[in-house]
Formats: sequence, C-alpha cells, structure tokens
Amino acid sequence: MNHLLFIGVGQIVIIALVVLLLFGGTKIPELMKGLGKGYKIFKDEVDNIEKNIK
Repeated sequence: MNHLLFIGVGQIVIIALVVLLLFGGTKIPELMKGLGKGYKIFKDEVDNIEKNIK
C-alpha cells in the first residue's frame, strides 16, 4: 500500500489552521457552501455523461 495517501490527525489539524488563517472564521462557511455546490454540479454532470454513454 502507498502510505503517502493516508493523512493523520496532525496533518488535518495543520490544514485546518492554515485554512482558518487564510480565509478567516467568517469566510469558511461561504467557502464550504461553494465547494458543496461545485461538487454537486460536478456529480450531476458526470451522471449525465454516464447516461449519454449508455
């Protein structure tokens, strides 16, 4: 197995702190909402492509 793909708790904490410093506490909910919308659009488009292929 490739151990480079596993992220530990320490790395998650560091990433969370960097995001907090870069975007501030008030911008994080907006960022997460935007990421969620983007993921939903991406998933819907992938589903549409799969349907068209079939």
